[in-house]
Order: sequence, then structure tokens, then C-alpha cells
Amino acid sequence: MSSSDERPEAVAEESMQQAGGLGEIIPEPLLPVWKRVELIQSFRRTHGDTYVGVLEVLTGLLLAAGYVWWLLLYLEVV
Repeated sequence: MSSSDERPEAVAEESMQQAGGLGEIIPEPLLPVWKRVELIQSFRRTHGDTYVGVLEVLTGLLLAAGYVWWLLLYLEVV
């Protein structure tokens, strides 16, 4: 091995950059579905933390509203 490009790490990095992902092995009829999956994955990579934070807030609000609704029903029945 005379050059630094022949190191295993460099070879692995180069092959990883050349790899196209599952898009290369997905059958033609399933490509529209795969494009949708790639779009969702791209969205999650870009906005993942914000998206999860918003979902947590919405879940908390729904749980609180459900608890208040249950409490109102319980107090009216008793």
C-alpha cells in the first residue's frame, strides 16, 4: 500500500459514497412507493427534532383534554 487512498477506511468511504441505496434494487412497479419513503426519510433528516417536539406537544394536549373530558363526565355522573 503505497498511497493513503488504499487504506481500508478510504476504500470503505469511497464505496459508501458510490452506493445508491435500495433504489437500485427496488422493482420498477414499487418505485413510486419507494420515492415516497425517500421523501419521508429526507423530511425526517431535515426536520426530525422539530417534528418530534411538535408531536410531543400535540400528544400532551390531547392527553390533557381527554383527562379533563373524563373528569367532567365523572363529576356529572356522581
